[in-house]
Order: sequence, then structure tokens, then C-alpha cells
Amino acid sequence: MTRPLLQTLAHAVEAATQSIARHPKRLMGGIGVILLGTGVTAFGIAPLAPDASDLPVSLVTEMLDLGATQPELNLLPEVAGFSLFRSEIVRRDDTSQSLLQRLGIPDSSAQAFLRSDPVARQLFDGRGTKLVSAETSDRHELQKLTARWTSSSNSREFERLVIEKTEQGFKARLEKGTLQASTRLGSGDIRSSLFASTDAANLPDAVAIQLAELFSGDIDFRRDLRQGDRFSLAYEVLEADGEVMTTGRVLSAEFINNGRAHSAVWFGESDQKGAYYSFDGQSARKEYLASPLQFTRVSSGYGMRFHPVIGGRKPHLGVDYAAPTGTPVRTIGDGVVAFAGQQRGYGNVVFITHRKQHTTVYAHLSRLNVRTGQRVSQGDAVGAVGCTGTCTGPHLHFEFRDKGVHQDPLVALRNSESVPLNPALRARFSAVASAQRLKLDAATTIVQASAE
Repeated sequence: MTRPLLQTLAHAVEAATQSIARHPKRLMGGIGVILLGTGVTAFGIAPLAPDASDLPVSLVTEMLDLGATQPELNLLPEVAGFSLFRSEIVRRDDTSQSLLQRLGIPDSSAQAFLRSDPVARQLFDGRGTKLVSAETSDRHELQKLTARWTSSSNSREFERLVIEKTEQGFKARLEKGTLQASTRLGSGDIRSSLFASTDAANLPDAVAIQLAELFSGDIDFRRDLRQGDRFSLAYEVLEADGEVMTTGRVLSAEFINNGRAHSAVWFGESDQKGAYYSFDGQSARKEYLASPLQFTRVSSGYGMRFHPVIGGRKPHLGVDYAAPTGTPVRTIGDGVVAFAGQQRGYGNVVFITHRKQHTTVYAHLSRLNVRTGQRVSQGDAVGAVGCTGTCTGPHLHFEFRDKGVHQDPLVALRNSESVPLNPALRARFSAVASAQRLKLDAATTIVQASAE
């Protein structure tokens, strides 16, 4: 650049600087007008741009060349491997293939081991309900399988089958453990039937049966229930390694029927020896059960009736309970088997003698579980419902005799005496009853809160 040109530019810059110094407000106003005009122009042309939602969309796919990173990627499964856990129940007809298939374990080596190992095969021997938990790798290969089931020899123990994968292959071992008891609460309102209400309260069937048994001497669950009746209870569950295996005894219960409260609390010298009492100490256990069957209906009552086989009106000196063949029949009270065998129209029959010269008769049985001279306790199975002897269909014919004289069984059993509480145990009973009372109150509160 020439020297004269540089001098000219320098003079121009100096003149501009002096002009700005003399008229600063005019300069700022001019700049504002320029900016304002630009802004208005921008505002005016913005709506003319196309809507982004109307613009065409295209998908561009490119292949990545992993190149030198492939060795590092191959190491990821070892670094980021994980375990999967699944649970199942062994079915009666299960095989190693069907069980592993339901567990989502397509592992042929594990299947072969379950099929061939003598210890592992106990998983499918059909004894009771078995809970299975399995651990697999992220490739669905079996790492560990654990099965638990209650012991056949001890109701408070369980067996644990453990199958683990080792460097030498699968190994199986059988262990024993002690079931841990814990308490659960339940409560419900009667809307139709007792068992519909216990189902709605998510109570196990075995607990619902015990609840019915507890109050069957005071409440006829076929005729006496009313809408609005309610119940609450505390019961045991028996757990193995934190998993519920089975239910235990009902510890306490209360049933409000037609405004009247019926209560029961378990109390005894040990877990196995004891009885139910009301909260004021009156025995809830009666000398006789209300029925020789758990679930039944009376198909023919006591008294005169038309005989279905020989015809004509004849006295019916017992009660017939309709039930399917094979339904367990139990003794209604403690006693001694006076006769067990076949006898004329009775077919397979059991006679049991009780206190006060009482005798009970269980006829038309499909099988006998007791023998003559055997001592039995209330609730023991003496046989099963059948249709032997003179009968037209499977049912239990049941008789109650007082000093050889036939009585109406339904009346005699309902009016049986209660077993008294030992006065020496009153103080210990009161402590147990108070603790159970709190649990029943809590059960009612929990259900009311969930309903609200």
C-alpha cells in the first residue's frame, strides 16, 4: 500500500472519530433505527419459512468399521456378565425337560444331569409340593438350582436339594432344615358364603377349613350366615429359607355371626398338645366334632323316611352325608375301635366306643384305616367315603348311640360338652390371650384401612 493512500485513510478515521465525539446521540439513534428495522423485517419474514413438521424425513444408515476395537468388544461378556433368577413349582407329571423348559433354561447338560443323577432325581419323586429356584448365566446356562419341600417324617422340617455347576460338572446334595414359623393376619366380611369370603381375603384353603372347624359347633355355615357377618384371625405360616412352604395352625380367630361374637385362641403345653379356648377361658374344643366330614351336606336326616332300596317308610337311625368316593372320614372324638370290617348292609364299617358309653358308627366305607382294638384321637382318619353294603350312591352313613340307644347325631354332636381349662394354667393363658387379642384387633384395622 502506497504512502499517500495510508495518509488518506488516517485522515478519514480521525474525521470519523471527531464526528462521533461531537454527535453521540445522533449516532446511537441511527444505530437503533437500523436495528429496529432489521428486527421488524425479521418478524415479518419468519412466518414465510416452511413448517418443520411438513419437511421430508429421510433415514441415513451407515456401516461402522469396528476394526481394531473388535478384541475389546469380545471381552465385554466376561466383564458385564449377569445372573438370571427364576422360580417354579414342580408338577406331578414333570420331567427334567418340561421343568427346565418352563424355567427358560435350554441347557442340555443340566437336563441330562437331572435325568441321570440319583440324588437329583428326587426332584421328581412326587412327594408333596416342591418349590424350585434356579440361577442361570446371561446365556441361560444353569448355574444353581435349589428345591425345597416339607419333610414326610417331621412337619416342622424341610428338605433342600441343591444342584450346582462346578469345574468338574454338576454336583447334587440333599440337606435338611427347620421350618421357621411366622404369624400372618387376615380378615373379611361375609357377602355370600364363608369360602367365597376367605378366597376374597386371600386366605389359604387349609386356613379357611380350620376357621370353619373352629366354629362349626356354634354356627351352621349353610344356614346361619348373614350378610355383614365378619371374621378376623391370626395364623401360622411355615417358611424355608424365607419362602412359604405351608400353613400351620390358626392361632386365634373371631367370628361375628348375626351380631354375636364367637372367639377361639390356641393354648397348650406345647406346639402339638393343646386346645382352643374363648378369650374368657371357656373351652372352644368340644368333646365331639360337629361332623365326621370336613366338607359335606346332609342328604338324609334322622327319623322316618322312604327307604331308597327296599321301599316303604322305615326309621333312619342315623344321618347320611353326601360326598365323593374317597373323601376322608374322621372320628368325631377320642375312643377305641370296637369293630372294623364288613357287616351286612353297612358294608365296610367302623364302630368306636367313647366316654359315657357313647358309640359312633361309620358305614359304607370304601376303605378302612383302622383295626379293631386301636385307640384313636378326635379327628383321626378311620376310612373313606364309599358305597359298600346296601346303598345307592357314595355317602357316609353315621350313627350316634347313647348306652346302645340311637340318638339324632346332629343334636348330640351340637350339644356335646366342652373340655375345661386347667385352673393352674389360667395366668399363662391370660398372657397368651391378651397377645392374640391385639393381633385380631390389628387384623381388623388393616382390612378396614385397605377397604377405605
